Amino acid sequence: MYKCFVEHLEKSLLQRFSLQSRPIPAGLEYKVSDRGRNPATIQSWCYQCPELRKIRYTYIDAGASAQIMNSVIYPSHHYDLPLLGIDFLSFGQVKNLIVMDFQPLFQDEAYLKKYIQPLQTLHEKYPDLSQDLEMKFYDANQYFSQYLLFAKTDAETVKTRVFAAFKDYLDLYWQMLEAAEPLSDQSDIQRIVKAQKDYDQYSADRDPASGLFSSYFGHEWSERFLHEFLFEDAVPLAAKVGK
Repeated sequence: MYKCFVEHLEKSLLQRFSLQSRPIPAGLEYKVSDRGRNPATIQSWCYQCPELRKIRYTYIDAGASAQIMNSVIYPSHHYDLPLLGIDFLSFGQVKNLIVMDFQPLFQDEAYLKKYIQPLQTLHEKYPDLSQDLEMKFYDANQYFSQYLLFAKTDAETVKTRVFAAFKDYLDLYWQMLEAAEPLSDQSDIQRIVKAQKDYDQYSADRDPASGLFSSYFGHEWSERFLHEFLFEDAVPLAAKVGK
């Protein structure tokens, strides 16, 4: 269901940036599982360019059982832009969950006005994709904006409204990146380094997808995927406890 989303993201990136492949640890770029009712494949891509230090996206295809796209785009440490976070999950033809946001690194008023307020007009264009759903695993006030798209919807809406919103959010993010002034002060840059590492740690500690990965591909592989690829700057909980 989400292959056209992956294709659009790739095309949009290639049109705008001089991409270089970013290494994915051996064995994590592609895997096939036959554990579920339908065989599942997981494939990931990772790139970098001067403006974006890590562009990662993953597609899980489990046939009629599940179709999942996950992506996070990390700007260069020379920019204080939010991260672009995308999660699209479909389980059968009935359950479709979409999450898309400019994920703020900071929550102070000046930062939100500069980087989140521009989202308001787009957000208002898609009221049906902004549902008051409960966040079970995350704090809605940390690394999420008030203009988050978060909804349960049907397959037809995914093909139409969600795809349109996806393109609009991407275009706005590219515009903001193009207009952004790079940081020059080393202390400001180090603040972004820390903020992005903190995001990885927070996300790795709470990501509910690790259970899904484990169910298809096993616990050991899933732990590697979580900490060596998805959130590579996070320290595994076991390692933190052992310190």
